[in-house]
Amino acid sequence: MEDILFFLEIMGTVAFAISGAVLGIRKRMDIFGVAILGLTTGVGGGIIRDLIVGNNPPLTFQDPVYLMVSVITSIIVFLPAIRTWIFRETRFYETLMLLFDSIGLGIFTVNGIQTAYRSTNIHGIILLAFVGVLTGCGGGVLRDIMAGDRPYIFVKHFYASASLLGALACILLWNRIGYGGAMLLGATLIVVLRLLAARNHWSLPKANIPEE
Repeated sequence: MEDILFFLEIMGTVAFAISGAVLGIRKRMDIFGVAILGLTTGVGGGIIRDLIVGNNPPLTFQDPVYLMVSVITSIIVFLPAIRTWIFRETRFYETLMLLFDSIGLGIFTVNGIQTAYRSTNIHGIILLAFVGVLTGCGGGVLRDIMAGDRPYIFVKHFYASASLLGALACILLWNRIGYGGAMLLGATLIVVLRLLAARNHWSLPKANIPEE
């Protein structure tokens, strides 16, 4: 099971690093900027998670494999042939961003819950859900702020809400079907909700105020 969890963490890191690197390229950053944005997106949520649950220094700095995976992934995305392929049409770019961002969100949300279970004796649903959502959304928020955009979670369909629902499902199933099944179902629910929200244009109510 440990090997599966490690594989999922690497998958999540790659997925988020791709989303960060692609955004950096779209913002016309140089290779250093693209690598930093991919790195921040890939490991940012995990660093926030570790600081909250008291894992110091954060795992990223104890085991640099996640840092290296993020940087290498970003550099690969920056290669001329790869970035030309990614940006060949707007719809393809948007689909790629949605898919990899959703996968990263799902994996890191449940990974945050698993880390909280391991690192603390406080297993209340509020703490576990809070850590899960912050782990899932943290890297994306840092990415968008560094890129000069409003954070994706506040303006795009059903983002943090999907993370929260998946986190709650994972927590409620944890002791019923085991942590492996709970994490798999929680992550799958998040990805499915994100894709359905994008397809059907689901979103939370927004405040409409008259223009001055």
